[in-house]
Amino acid sequence: MEAKLKAALGFSVIKSKESKGGGCISEARVFETENGEIFVKMHTETKANIMFEGELEGLKTIQKTKTVRVPTPVKVVDLKSYGTAIVMEYIDMSGLSRYPEQLGEQLAKMHLFNTSLHTSDSSVHKSEEDEGKLSYIDKFGFHTTTCCGYIEQVNCWKEDWVEFYTQQRLDHQIKLLQSTYQDRELTELWSELVLKIPGYFEGIDVKPSLLHGDLWSGNVGETKDGPIIFDPAVFYGHSEFELAIADMFGGFPRSFYNAYHTILPKQQNFDKRKDLYKLFHCLNHWNHFGGGYRSSSLSIMKRLLKNS
Repeated sequence: MEAKLKAALGFSVIKSKESKGGGCISEARVFETENGEIFVKMHTETKANIMFEGELEGLKTIQKTKTVRVPTPVKVVDLKSYGTAIVMEYIDMSGLSRYPEQLGEQLAKMHLFNTSLHTSDSSVHKSEEDEGKLSYIDKFGFHTTTCCGYIEQVNCWKEDWVEFYTQQRLDHQIKLLQSTYQDRELTELWSELVLKIPGYFEGIDVKPSLLHGDLWSGNVGETKDGPIIFDPAVFYGHSEFELAIADMFGGFPRSFYNAYHTILPKQQNFDKRKDLYKLFHCLNHWNHFGGGYRSSSLSIMKRLLKNS
């Protein structure tokens, strides 16, 4: 493995130092090089290159906003028999404890960054790599495939957020589930809920925001200098989507939310839409980890129908 990394990265010295957590689906190691330490996350699945190329693009795009720190991405490397790897800056970090308020402020600024670029009617639906800057994005999606876990997200550009979220997030997950489980109750609930979704967005104007996409406490950390986010599933979407998984699994104190909403206040029916956004993550976890998430998924759907 070291020899393949040397060849791909152009280092003369690469020495394995220690194993690190690579999330729920990957393994990772820290390597020493002549230029310092690097973090290498590996996966052996055949489509790991798609997952890691999407992560690379997501990290690069977030970094260009200069709002919240992410590890600097380096390269995706084909390790042949060892699988595929993404190489990035190694950051010695701990769990979020001292900087939740700062993270809330930085996250809100990241969500507003795209809107701040809207200085003309022109738009480009991809990153401006030549100048190292981002251009205003007027649609929902992303310029490449990204993954939430190992499942590919459908990021085709759409002008309408409700259409994008309904078809390319919820319906996509449900079709994957039905191909495995043929769950009649899921089908019946979805056929009712899909008609109700537009009503949750009455009276609000959703603008495309750059999203981390999988912001639970396991994908957040800090150094002595401030917060860090990593393992993204990036796309341009509704800013409120970001807070759903943060709320589902906890780990974010009230000060985080207060700081965020000071900059981006809640809009009407915020709490109802939070359930709608939690539904995606429950369905995604059901697809990843099995029927243990069936009950929570169906419960959210029933609650959404009851409150519609």
